[in-house]
Amino acid sequence: MTFQYSDAIVTIATVNLDAVVSFYTRLLGQNPISVIPKVYAEFQLSGLRLGIFKPKSTNEAEFESATKSKISLCLEVSNLETAIAHLTSLGYPPPGQIAIASHGREIYAYDPDGNRLILHQATKQSYSEQTTND
Repeated sequence: MTFQYSDAIVTIATVNLDAVVSFYTRLLGQNPISVIPKVYAEFQLSGLRLGIFKPKSTNEAEFESATKSKISLCLEVSNLETAIAHLTSLGYPPPGQIAIASHGREIYAYDPDGNRLILHQATKQSYSEQTTND
């Protein structure tokens, strides 16, 4: 037996709700589509909803003590250098260098809570085209 679902939402828990929502508002260039003040904000991305929530006070310690990223949000970009410049202008420059992989170029960056962002620019030729042409 399977269960029914209608949608999926990626969520980020943070005790720094205002700072993280502000960061994603500026990064994505859009306001949240849904807001519950001091509790939740939701953004509509291409094919995905991103929710950011403040945990209940009884659960805050679980999220405050996190020292490593709990998620990696991969954003496909059309121009990696432009995306890097935008993050840098927001005060969150990627700490590393652009990596070259068979599927394209990418770089890691981090939001105010240390959640990893992967900015990825695909190669011109898709993987399926490469395997067909080999």
